[in-house]
Amino acid sequence: MSSSNATTALEAPLTSTAATTEQLTAEISTLEIQGDDTSKPEAAGAAGARVPPHRSHDPQFNQKRSDPFQFGSRFLSQDDDEFEFNAWDHVEPDDVFKEYAEKQYALQRGAPVSDFDKQRFNGDPAKWWNLFYKNNTANFFKDRKWLQQEFPVLDRVTSAGAGPVTLLEIGAGAGNTAFPILAANKNPELKVHACDFSKKAVEVMRGHEAYGNPQMVADVWDVAGDDLPPGLGEGSVDVALMVFIFSALSPRQWSRAVENVYRVLKPGGEVCFRDYGRGDLAQVRFKKGRYLEENFYIRGDGTRVYFFEIEELASIWRGELGRDGEEDGGEKEDGEERPKFEIEALDADRRMLVNRAKKLKMYRCWLQGRFRKPKE
Repeated sequence: MSSSNATTALEAPLTSTAATTEQLTAEISTLEIQGDDTSKPEAAGAAGARVPPHRSHDPQFNQKRSDPFQFGSRFLSQDDDEFEFNAWDHVEPDDVFKEYAEKQYALQRGAPVSDFDKQRFNGDPAKWWNLFYKNNTANFFKDRKWLQQEFPVLDRVTSAGAGPVTLLEIGAGAGNTAFPILAANKNPELKVHACDFSKKAVEVMRGHEAYGNPQMVADVWDVAGDDLPPGLGEGSVDVALMVFIFSALSPRQWSRAVENVYRVLKPGGEVCFRDYGRGDLAQVRFKKGRYLEENFYIRGDGTRVYFFEIEELASIWRGELGRDGEEDGGEKEDGEERPKFEIEALDADRRMLVNRAKKLKMYRCWLQGRFRKPKE
């Protein structure tokens, strides 16, 4: 699927048959949001039916489609029963949800985080991530075994005979990406550097039973700081992996983070990226007192999260935004040209999740991309 048609799967507009904005307000506020694991469409149902796997209810097909960068294959047409499955792929929000979302945004803007709390949360973000991993250790996120399906470069660099490869995971958390990659690895010359802003997260990784593998090292590193990761010099990394990490940065940190990733990558090196898109249910359901600035929020645990637009994200990685998050002609403060990545792929992964019992539709949106440092 090309990026131009990835979000136009509906053959005709569909309207909500059972929910009003008032019902959505009441029902959505009670739902739990699991950040990145609902992105794998389910395929449950009647065994033995002569239908494609993505339309089958056979449990053996309860997995993600293997085609890279296609996210899923269960498209919703005007003749479908929306409530037959728990999830549909590439579905734009309906008018009821859009109306509900705009009302929510207005309420959020009208009751922002206080100036005192802005300073408290922005002044020491590491504190809140340390508390998060102290409270959740390695049990909060599921292992991301789907990444090698979405990013084919990960399959290549972990194959036997791939040769010397350095993989840098930025925002490694408790290791739910690094350890599955190592478990599937067949390349004896692969080196995995798993870095996180949180000291506690790194402690959790280092305490994992699989951490003794000499092919992996875990270190504390702030991607928006002044230094490169410990043990890694400029032009030393083949692949950088950034999954639900960029959204934790403030807009004033984006430029420095991109610059650091550019510095550490080899010419031709690749960034595998996935994060939250604007309009995701996780954004819409924020209550009063969580709004920091447009599309930027404080969660209940004190961690920050930003929800991106596609063009905004492309501008960031093409080097068109300055330290304040605004377009400035692509030059750094010292007058030098800002690093510019080539956007190889960038699209929205949209899901419509369904509560079949309550006849309720919920919309998720993640942005996924691949960015490449130009070859010299």
